[in-house]
Amino acid sequence: MAARLVQRCCWRHFGAFVSAPSVLPASLLVPAGKVAMARASLQRPSALFHASSPSCWADGFSVKEQVDDSRNPEHKVIGELIETATSPQDLLQLGELHSLNSNQASLIITQLSRLAAEKKLQTENILQDERFQHLIAIVDSQISQVWNNTLVNLLKSLYSLGMDSDRRELQSVEQEVLWRLRRLTFRQLVSLAESLAIRQGKESKLLSEVIKKLELRWTELEGTRTVVTLMGRVGHVSPALMDRLEDKALELAEQFNPDDIRKVTLALAYQNRRCVPLLRALSYHLVQKHSELGLNVLMDLIFAYGKLNFHQPQVFQKIATDLQPHVATMTPIEVTRCIRSFALLKWLSLPLCEAIAQYALDNTRQLSVTHLSGIILSFARLNFQPSGSEDFFSMVHEELRPQLDTLEPHLLADLVWSLCVLQQAKAPYLQRVLAPDFHAQIRGDQSLKAQNLRLKLVHINAAARLESPDYRGPFLPAEMLSPVEPAGEKVTALQRSLREALAGVLGSQDNGRFDVRTVYGWQIDAEMVVNSENKPLPVKDFAAPHLLRSEGTKPLPPGARRVAFLRWEFPNFSNRSKDLLGRSAMARRHIQAAGFLVVDVSR
Repeated sequence: MAARLVQRCCWRHFGAFVSAPSVLPASLLVPAGKVAMARASLQRPSALFHASSPSCWADGFSVKEQVDDSRNPEHKVIGELIETATSPQDLLQLGELHSLNSNQASLIITQLSRLAAEKKLQTENILQDERFQHLIAIVDSQISQVWNNTLVNLLKSLYSLGMDSDRRELQSVEQEVLWRLRRLTFRQLVSLAESLAIRQGKESKLLSEVIKKLELRWTELEGTRTVVTLMGRVGHVSPALMDRLEDKALELAEQFNPDDIRKVTLALAYQNRRCVPLLRALSYHLVQKHSELGLNVLMDLIFAYGKLNFHQPQVFQKIATDLQPHVATMTPIEVTRCIRSFALLKWLSLPLCEAIAQYALDNTRQLSVTHLSGIILSFARLNFQPSGSEDFFSMVHEELRPQLDTLEPHLLADLVWSLCVLQQAKAPYLQRVLAPDFHAQIRGDQSLKAQNLRLKLVHINAAARLESPDYRGPFLPAEMLSPVEPAGEKVTALQRSLREALAGVLGSQDNGRFDVRTVYGWQIDAEMVVNSENKPLPVKDFAAPHLLRSEGTKPLPPGARRVAFLRWEFPNFSNRSKDLLGRSAMARRHIQAAGFLVVDVSR
């Protein structure tokens, strides 16, 4: 490798003193060996220097080189044969019929890669063909003479054909590209980075060097296509480059078409980059300029907004309105993705949800248990009850009951919990998840996933006790009902205000409890007991069935009531709505069913 570098430097100095060769075209029908002999006899002595010309011939993909090549009739004909070839055999035969230079051999390999991709051919046969090996040998022997653009395409083609990364010839091409990076155009660097990111990933040394060059030359960024391509394919490799790309995308946001906006938002979502100024700009232009959006654009946009938890009501309303006519023709997985994304965003669009409920009724046979469960989970989060709930849930029970034993435990618990939210959990569902053999698997497990499952089982147990009078068991054992202290909960401004206001009302600390963790899995922000004249009484004196261990034993006096203050913050509500989400609505129902007079506290 060092010898080649020295040779290149030497030729670079000689190149200024040596005149260009004059080569006369040979007959295309003459065998390859005779063509080579004819060329050698017609070259001037000075042409010998250029026969192994260094990369000074190839450092720039110049117009002059292209013009010189196009003036040579033989080269022109070979170029046309390469472009018009329709099969790998046609291309491989060119190496047998003609004496090729490294540029022509590189072009043939590039065309082979294109044909293999278009026709979905087995690349192993191409790589093992002796004629292909001959092409690679030509390129390897004259690698420094390959033009820049051809060299970049050659490397991409070798990756596409699946050449072994340990092959010396591939490493030689990679090294040549590495040497020339400084002289590649910005567009060539972008093309190279895109290919390397797909084929080799972050560990590629060549990709790292290409990224460095792109970071240094980021001011050359122009055109929406380049920005969109880099953000989607390369941005995840370099946060510094992604910062520049976001700035450029913000500058070009007005020029983006809907598909560009889709790709940019997806790139941000996959990289978890919540660039608020860019998202706001894209949202504005999406609503103001683009009246009609395709299904793929709509689906990917709502997915990206959901993943980034970025709330833009005008965009959500537009997407929901535009999606509704498409629902009937969507696939089950598209329907599930759609409603799940809206549920993540806490955006309840009644017409869209009604359309999805009708879709489930009309396409029951096409919906798998997983798809149907996904729809139920999303409806529960949004606290949505279809207008034809009787027909809808009859279908749900008919499809789900026979499949309960086939569901993964966490999905089964989520499904039954969601049915509890929607007040549709029948005895078979409750019995399945409250059975000892079901919750035995998480006893002693302190992982976050197990703790979440345990809390949902406590909620299901509460629904069974408080909202299912005909249910006879089983129920969770007492040790499963002990509350888990949340880690690092911050006191909110509303919570602080509630405590300050109640301090004056209660008169004494004995007359109230704060942050009460119940056996139902729900937290009461403040609790008090009032007599028939609405005067507070000491809460510790009375039996408290909602607590795991009650401090008092006395029953409530006649006319006395328990009062629960429940604090509702912004995350408890649907987006831009005063309606509670499913989880909060179920909590309120359970506390009320436990005998409390509920006082809702919100801003």
